Amino acid sequence: MLVAMAALVLWAGGYAVLCAVKPFAPCRRCRGLGKIERFGKARMCPRCHGRRLRLRVGRRAHNAWRRTHQAGTR
Repeated sequence: MLVAMAALVLWAGGYAVLCAVKPFAPCRRCRGLGKIERFGKARMCPRCHGRRLRLRVGRRAHNAWRRTHQAGTR
């Protein structure tokens, strides 16, 4: 049990550092290409709108926490 908790804390810490250093990741739907093929035609990816990158979930949560914190301490 203790080993599992230590592994979880280590993973969460590593993910937090990754979100701070590299907040954007390739889009999962188009794999970072910006386009997908639908019915034989290439079109813009609907998830990333052709930008090829997406904001990581951890960074999105951090930004929401900071906005909430700033709004409450004005």
